[in-house]
Amino acid sequence: MNRIKAFIKTSILGGLAVILPAIFLILIFRWLFNWITDIIQPFTNLMIAKGQFQEIVADVLVITIILAVCFLVGVVIKTKVGQFIQDNLENRILQLAPGYPTIKSVVMQFIGKKKSPFSSVALVQVFGNETLMTAFITDTHENGRYTVFVPTGPNPTSGLIFHLQKKYVHPVNVSVEETMRSVIGCGAGSTNLLDAFEGRTTRS
Repeated sequence: MNRIKAFIKTSILGGLAVILPAIFLILIFRWLFNWITDIIQPFTNLMIAKGQFQEIVADVLVITIILAVCFLVGVVIKTKVGQFIQDNLENRILQLAPGYPTIKSVVMQFIGKKKSPFSSVALVQVFGNETLMTAFITDTHENGRYTVFVPTGPNPTSGLIFHLQKKYVHPVNVSVEETMRSVIGCGAGSTNLLDAFEGRTTRS
């Protein structure tokens, strides 16, 4: 019964982790869309009244304006002056806003600008011996070390963080979804993880 409850809980949390960022971006875009629509409403009303444009054309115009603004901002922040303004704006103002770092992290992951913390699977030797642990690589460092998250079954949202030398971290070609199922199943279905590791060490 406890395993069923844990499975339901982790499945719901996993679904929320996918759905909530999408809902957040949709709400932000909807707010921005309505805001720009209100600003240019007199102009669009004039166009529609003269019969030259339909309502859908006005909506397309709003979306075009949003994309154009995003493009211009993206171009500006590529310059030294733009980067200076962005850094100062974030470090001195936006970072003080409650929840801004979390929101930015979620958005960056969603649009692919930041690697998801659960995007790379590895077997790790946290004790330096032959013991292997299922882990997710969450960060890499210039000195060659890895930061990994070792989840605890059957709840993959809890676990331990380790900072390991490269020789103790063995990335394997196994999907995150399959690995999650193994963690939720308390290790059941780990054959592919071990086979991928054995194949990797054999080639080495």
